[in-house]
Formats: sequence, C-alpha cells, structure tokens
Amino acid sequence: MKSIRRFASIVLPALMLGAAPISAAAALPDAEPAMWMVKDADTTIYLFGTFHALDGKADWFNDEVRQAFDASQDVVLEVITPDNPAELAPTIMKYAIDTSGKTLTSKLSPQGQAALAATLKRNGMPVTALDKFKPFFASLTLTMMQFTKMGMGADQGSEAVIKKAMAGTTKKLGAVETVEDQLGMFAALSEAEQVRLLEATLKDNGAMGSEIKKMLDAWNRGDAAAVAKMIQQSDKDSPALYKAMFTDRDARWVKWIDQRLDQPGTVFMAVGTGHLAGDRSVVGMLQKQGLKVTRVQ
Repeated sequence: MKSIRRFASIVLPALMLGAAPISAAAALPDAEPAMWMVKDADTTIYLFGTFHALDGKADWFNDEVRQAFDASQDVVLEVITPDNPAELAPTIMKYAIDTSGKTLTSKLSPQGQAALAATLKRNGMPVTALDKFKPFFASLTLTMMQFTKMGMGADQGSEAVIKKAMAGTTKKLGAVETVEDQLGMFAALSEAEQVRLLEATLKDNGAMGSEIKKMLDAWNRGDAAAVAKMIQQSDKDSPALYKAMFTDRDARWVKWIDQRLDQPGTVFMAVGTGHLAGDRSVVGMLQKQGLKVTRVQ
C-alpha cells in the first residue's frame, strides 16, 4: 500500500494548499520533467506531467515546457483550486467529515490506534485530532504533513507556477475535474479500503520521506519509466483504489482529449505525471486508439 499512499499526493492537489511557503533560490539546477504532444491537422495538445507540491529547488518551467505553454491559447489543469483555501471548507465538510458517530480511532486495529496516537504526538497534536474525519482524509492529511516537513508546498507546485505565469496573458484556464470530484473519489471507497489506506500510511510513515524523494527525483529527470513502475505497483497493492485514482479518471481524460482535438488551437494540458506514464496511462490509451503521441525532448 505504500505506493498508493505515495501517489495520493499526486492525485489530490487541493489538499496540499496548507503547505508552508518556500523561498526560491537565486540560481536553480535545471530539471527536465516529462511532456508529450498529441496533434492532428489543426489542433495541438501538449501533455505535461505535473508535481503538485514542490520545494522550489529546481528550474523546470523553462525550455520546451515554457515554449509549449507560451504557444498555447488554452491551459487545462486537473482542477482549479481557489486562491483562498478557506473556500474549500464546505466541500471538505461534505466529504471528509464522518457523520456516523463513530470516531476514526475506533475504526482502526489496536496496532493502527497506537501508530496514529504516536504519529499525532510526534507532530504536537492530541490523539483525538483526526477523530471526526473519514480514514481517507486522515491518510491524506498525514501525507500532507510529511510534505510540509520536507519543505514542499503547493505554492511552489507545478499548478501554482503555471497559474502565476498566466497573469497578463489572454490564455483561458480550464480543468477536467473539480475539487468535489477528487474528494468524492476517495469518499466513495469502502470504509474497509479507507482504513487499509490509513493503516498502511501509518505503518510506512518512517519511510514516507524517502519515497517522496524518489518520486521527486524521477519527476525532475523526466523518468517516465520509473514513474510507470511505481504506478504499476500501486495496482498490485490495491486494485480498487488504483481503478478509482487512475484507470477511471484516465479514461475520462482520454475522452476529453479526443473531443478537444475536434476544435482547432493549441492547448497546454497539465495533469499529474502519474497519469501520463506507462502503457495504461492517458498517453498509452491515446496510442492504443491510434493517435500519435510524441515525447517532447
């Protein structure tokens, strides 16, 4: 389950908004995240793989990525999050709060209860801090806390940088999902599956930092093969969660891309890199439909 937990951060950028701001360095090493292109006679769609929370320690919005962005009239993200995180409160209340009367702690095994209490204590929080939340939200919260500890935040993430670059341009901003879609995806999982995710997150908590670093390193060097390998392990860990997080959503996005190709113009589509790597990804599905998808080097 550790790979599923690892990729929760890729899939749900909305929950990363609370991460701490990071100051960019004066001179940054160059990164080369992966990007693809699909086109027909009058339409070009760039498919850029994002990382939702970054540390601001690498320069990735340059060269081919910036050129593709500048050439596009439309920019499409996974989701458009509000500038004010407080606006998310009603949606979080709707999907993340457990109204059954059962506490989060009561749903966990004795080992899970002990691990949760220890984790919260290490972070200076009371053992009941997450008791009102559903297990999936508790798992994502713990993952977000690890990102913050590592100095990574959504304010330096791909989406934040892209949205900032749109200021003063005539580009149109769109999205293929809403925050409600993303929270609803996790909330729709069975309680047993959510508990499994949370207990796996707690069990792997000590190794979470190294897993995030591996993921970030692969993204920085544009290693789509490494990302695809991580995603495939996620399927083995939890087929139900993999289907909800990747298979179903990727299929919907492929349909969106196919329909968008009927309209002329150039589009910069930026979605989590985990959705673009491998044979079963958005890129793989498009290729199986007979469309030519080219890696932009």
